[in-house]
Amino acid sequence: MQIINLTDEKQLNDFVGREEHSQFLQSWQWGEFQQEVSGIIWRIGVEVDGQLVASAKLVKKQLPMGRSYFYCGRGPVGITNYELRITNYLFEEIEKIAKQESVMFLRFEPAFKIQNSKFKIIQTIDVQPSQTLILDLSRSEEELLKQMHQKTRYNIRLAEKKGVKIVAAGIGRFEEFWQLLVSTGDRDEFNLHGRSYYQAMLKLDSDFVKLFFAEYQGKPLAGNLMVFFGDTATYIHGGSLAENRETMAPYALQWHNIKLAKQLGYKYYDFHGVDEIKWPGVTRFKIGFGGKIINYPGTFDLVYDAGWYNIYKMVRKVRRTF
Repeated sequence: MQIINLTDEKQLNDFVGREEHSQFLQSWQWGEFQQEVSGIIWRIGVEVDGQLVASAKLVKKQLPMGRSYFYCGRGPVGITNYELRITNYLFEEIEKIAKQESVMFLRFEPAFKIQNSKFKIIQTIDVQPSQTLILDLSRSEEELLKQMHQKTRYNIRLAEKKGVKIVAAGIGRFEEFWQLLVSTGDRDEFNLHGRSYYQAMLKLDSDFVKLFFAEYQGKPLAGNLMVFFGDTATYIHGGSLAENRETMAPYALQWHNIKLAKQLGYKYYDFHGVDEIKWPGVTRFKIGFGGKIINYPGTFDLVYDAGWYNIYKMVRKVRRTF
């Protein structure tokens, strides 16, 4: 068993992409994106007899007072409770890097809760949603429509009757997409990333990230950013105008992207987060398309510097009360 630096895009994507319901957050392309918006990243893996058995993409996130932490979104990949020796071996290597980089803790999001590890792991506030909605694209279009809420089917047909058109776009139409995001953020009280975050995303491989608009009489009413990786197409960001709501443009847009993912051979369509308490309106919209709710264990911290970590937790708690 040995630790390796993962420098081959195909090797990493083949490994991460073969997982059921592949996690794009651990893909090579998402690492390139994180490197641009966050700075330093590491891609490491565990090999056994020349075979890659686990991988982790680490992003170094800066905190005030010169502190920092590692973030491993939807990973590490390949670790299991049945192979704790591999999990512990990988965590030991991450700890070595953390000490070299003066990192306080590792924040990670495994596919299941790790038990009986020799490391002290603390559950914390979610980064990625711990609950998502997945459509099984092995079903026919008729079956997908049938599993939807009656109102959702009606709204899809209504949008078609009103002449809503779906168009693919690129970074050249970023300003239009940004205005849709701002409109939605203001209306639904969503926190947005900065402009440069979404711009950097649209610079990625167009086979990996795609932008779509739902237009009515030539005017974009809704926009979706989609990620296509492994066996899964993921709806990652979207926005819409409050105007012309009667056209039901967001419904047409989702249905178009679901059909496209199916046509391209993807097995799953991931709505990337549902929560009836935090996002009731958006969650009702997504659940209307049917599918199955998937629960993740959540987000966890593996602490290296307990003193600074306790200070960080206190500051974080104070900030969240205002």
